[in-house]
Amino acid sequence: MAPSLLAVNNYYYLRGGSESVFFSEIEQLQDAGWHVVPFSMHHPENRESQWSEHFVEEIELGNISSITQKMKLAPKSVYSFEAKRKLRGLLSEFTPDVCHLHNIYHHLSPSFLSMLKQAGIPTVMTLHDLKLACPAYNMYSADGVCERCKGARFSNLLQRRCINNSLLMSGLVYLETQLHRLLKSYHANVDRFVVPSKFYRDKFIEWGVPADKLLYIPNAIDTRAFSPGESVGDYFLYVGRLVDQKGVHTLIRAAAEAGVKLKVVGTGPQSGSLQQLAAETSAQVEFTGYLSGDTLHDVIRSARAVVLPSEWYENAPISVLEAYALGVPVLGADIGGIPEMIEAGRTGSTFASGDKDALAERLREFAGKSDAELLKMGKCGREFVVAGFDKPAHLQHLLSLYAELGVAA
Repeated sequence: MAPSLLAVNNYYYLRGGSESVFFSEIEQLQDAGWHVVPFSMHHPENRESQWSEHFVEEIELGNISSITQKMKLAPKSVYSFEAKRKLRGLLSEFTPDVCHLHNIYHHLSPSFLSMLKQAGIPTVMTLHDLKLACPAYNMYSADGVCERCKGARFSNLLQRRCINNSLLMSGLVYLETQLHRLLKSYHANVDRFVVPSKFYRDKFIEWGVPADKLLYIPNAIDTRAFSPGESVGDYFLYVGRLVDQKGVHTLIRAAAEAGVKLKVVGTGPQSGSLQQLAAETSAQVEFTGYLSGDTLHDVIRSARAVVLPSEWYENAPISVLEAYALGVPVLGADIGGIPEMIEAGRTGSTFASGDKDALAERLREFAGKSDAELLKMGKCGREFVVAGFDKPAHLQHLLSLYAELGVAA
């Protein structure tokens, strides 16, 4: 009989990097002969699934303007009895050998984790963000990197209104955090936590997560789906969300100072202010909006380098792997998990996070490199990805983890 997996994530459509990992792992396991059943939330963009009748109803507090409606749905985002009931129904039809959780906060909630434990189902969880330590997910505040909640000082959530600058939303997350710490929802019921970066592993240990419950398994991509280019363009490239912690404002100022061309791919709440900044600084910036598929790949493979100017604790950005797979070097801020993905001088270079002058210096340096030098660095980047971040190795890591929990392939 084929081994079976319950794959759990808030979203069942390709919403972001964590969903990319979620679906990639499902496809890999299915190709390896596993029977995989999803558990998620209803959404108009969801992929088809014969198990969707067991999904929970959609809940998106951020899209609701009515305070009354938010208050009505708030308890569900803290502890969802619906998710517990729906999963119980699913488990009456299907008993998995192992459960793999991804993002479950606020939509599914951890309400059903104790039920999995009681049923004797080994459970692992991939930590795509810092939520297990930081209630606001990212250890980032208005004044930059923030670790004020360390030592369970979660009153900072309320004092600083960390969630959307809203006392209501921050209070809700404060309640959620305290409740699930009291219930030990994660630590008592999840057998192993998967972290895609060594930095996150070390940070969670620093914040009190037992080291023996954490396992480093790097993200992976199918390098066969990416074809490197044979020429180099005249611009640098940023790909990602346009939000404060990504440091795009610093990148634009650095590009203006260095006098280089920059393309910005993505959307987000700072789109307008960043375009205004580009105009004010006379930076040569082209904002393309959202791009995907072959169009995005064409833009990446023609860049002199992909730049990650992050000013928060990034985990393990897929964009780095994709740039390398397309034969493009990476310039990354020395923060979070980014430095461990860059071999300075071979696949790219790093610079001090938030330091405009340091970034401008790197941009000038790479603007002055010959096309041959950049193509060689891009080739080294692709070798780096193939050696340590390709899909077959990722699958073996997963199978080894499941085997440790008593599930043989």
